[in-house]
Amino acid sequence: MKNSITPAQISQNNLKLIYQYIYTNGPVSQQDIAYNLRLSRTTVTTKISELETRGLIRKTGQIASDLAGRKAAAYSIDPEYRFAIGIEILSRQVKMLRVDLKGVSSHRIVMDLHYENTEEYLDTLCGEINKFIDGLPSGKDRILGIGLALPGLVSVDGKEILYGKILNCTGLKISAFSSRLKYPCCFLHDSDAAADSELWHSPELKSFLYLNISEHLGSSMVFGRKIVSGPHGRASTLEHIRIQPRGKECYCGNRGCIETVCSISALLDGTDMTEEEYFAAHEKGDAEARKRWKKFLGYLALTINNLHLFCDTTIVLGGYLAAYIDEEDIIYLYEEIERLTPFPEERNYIQISKMPKHSITIGAALPYIRHFLDGELI
Repeated sequence: MKNSITPAQISQNNLKLIYQYIYTNGPVSQQDIAYNLRLSRTTVTTKISELETRGLIRKTGQIASDLAGRKAAAYSIDPEYRFAIGIEILSRQVKMLRVDLKGVSSHRIVMDLHYENTEEYLDTLCGEINKFIDGLPSGKDRILGIGLALPGLVSVDGKEILYGKILNCTGLKISAFSSRLKYPCCFLHDSDAAADSELWHSPELKSFLYLNISEHLGSSMVFGRKIVSGPHGRASTLEHIRIQPRGKECYCGNRGCIETVCSISALLDGTDMTEEEYFAAHEKGDAEARKRWKKFLGYLALTINNLHLFCDTTIVLGGYLAAYIDEEDIIYLYEEIERLTPFPEERNYIQISKMPKHSITIGAALPYIRHFLDGELI
């Protein structure tokens, strides 16, 4: 017997189609929706009423028209209908923010908290997260979930840290958080979270390699607008490719990994300066600071060239350091790459992230937003 689509399924599909159309194109009128989705005005009116009653959409004025007569009501989604929480866990800090259905962040806080692989740390952190949630203006029943991004490799299901040497958190289970927070929770590799933010805000990007250049170097690989994790969650761990076998020791135990030359830790190695102090000196033209920067850019060019030889795709530079890379630096990178590569190259494949700030915390929340938009609303 053939499977057939039931009237209830058709009804649910129409509801989803209309919501997603309003989400992408709003504010729109019922006439716009009916015409572009090829649905009857009766169907559109019924579903608009249902979406409005449930609070998913709302009237937002009227559609301007040159035609005489009554103006049509304009409908937009309510981005506050649901929201997610993004958390970034660092060795000395925790960052958290709220992200609405449009991917817009708000209510961000940063707190000093040194990571420890202890129950006391988990109690303290989860207590602060609950306090943050309690202070939000929207109700707790609107929370879709909490994404926790950290510098470590994460299992494909987001439930366990498979490799967490930076924080010494290998083997940490997501249940340690979900049991304390009472909301759906998942882990994310911080670089994957940042790359997901880039995907969200750059619809024109289809495939790219994302370099998260912060205190440590991280990376993420995107093909066909999907983050590639691999069967063991180890895709694109290029930070541990060795380019100087007798170089500095990496936290992984090997020597000369890309991490040891392309990170803030590498840039500041041998100084007692903070990131802010270093870049203030660089901005003032300090000779030693500028010398360090050129050396860093040289290693970055070497890294980009190796990546581009292996995978002919766009390279997006993100993370904390991306905000300090200007057009002159990009030109220098291309010049160095042209000196290294055996092939003629066009200067069109290196991009600076569109959102070097808060990309990880926003990206940590996005999986829950995407899940809702992809089908949970019906």
